[in-house]
Amino acid sequence: MDNNDKKTMLSGIQPSGDLHLGNYLGAVKNWAALADEFNCYYFMADLHSLTVRQDPKELRRRSVTQLAQYIACGLDPEKNTLFIQSHVHEHAELGWILNCYTMFGELSRMTQFKDKCAKNADNINGGLFTYPSLMAADILLYQPDYVPVGEDQKQHCELTRDVAIRFNNIYGETFKVPEPYIPKVGARIMSLGTPTSKMSKSDPQGCVFIMDKPEDIARKFRRAVTDSDTERCVHYDPQNKPGVSNLMSIYSSVTGKTFEQIEREFDGQGYGAFKPAVGDAVIEAMRPIREEAERMIADKAYLKDVYTEGARRASHVAAKTLRRVYKKVGLVEKPF
Repeated sequence: MDNNDKKTMLSGIQPSGDLHLGNYLGAVKNWAALADEFNCYYFMADLHSLTVRQDPKELRRRSVTQLAQYIACGLDPEKNTLFIQSHVHEHAELGWILNCYTMFGELSRMTQFKDKCAKNADNINGGLFTYPSLMAADILLYQPDYVPVGEDQKQHCELTRDVAIRFNNIYGETFKVPEPYIPKVGARIMSLGTPTSKMSKSDPQGCVFIMDKPEDIARKFRRAVTDSDTERCVHYDPQNKPGVSNLMSIYSSVTGKTFEQIEREFDGQGYGAFKPAVGDAVIEAMRPIREEAERMIADKAYLKDVYTEGARRASHVAAKTLRRVYKKVGLVEKPF
């Protein structure tokens, strides 16, 4: 299939820490399988990270390390455009323009804004409030057909669609209105410590990082919260058995086994046998990814080549969209 015949897919993750199992199973693993069907753009969302105070050296390190992890997870730089958000200046420029077409009420209803305010009460800055406009710019610059998002990001995708439609209604057809792309399997991996909450970097004991050592992964699964039912049977029931259901989702995602097969495999064995088995399966699934990421992190020249070429390819597409937007809103064409 020619690249011009493919639909376009785009997504990004903040480099606020190492990728974790939820990122991998819920997003990156699925992205790798899309490259033959879509023109794919994936980026390190370092500009979004600035809404929370960052250690500058750590942010730079994590941005490049995350790129290595992307590649180790299966994102081939030859098939996917991989870049660092801040290297493509069109993101920030379109972000400002879309701020002017995003309503205050829309931004104030964003649930993640309320959550982040609660967690960062001493740093409730303007960027924290308006970052959905930058997220809309991230997406609309590349005119994607689909945006792979988790359930918790649907609100941002809906806002992006609203802003695109509003802009198009004012100025004529400018942006393609994207659809959310939500994988049916592994889309929402929960915390091992609080299985009613999504796995998060902010909860290191309930979060399995792809760079974790095998002994750390095993320990986290041994301590994973299951459920207080008396039967202690391995049965998929997210409503009544969120802990074991989360472990079954993880086990299914890394082994390819169905929930029915898992229930038969551990019939009569209970949680004591199931939890370490899930840990062992995750260790083996993460081992080649961790080893390949470590190898690439040591090859700084290669990673620089990848993000340089990625920024060049991304800028080529983003600049076309931004020129069109500048013309539509009445800005004087750039002289160079």
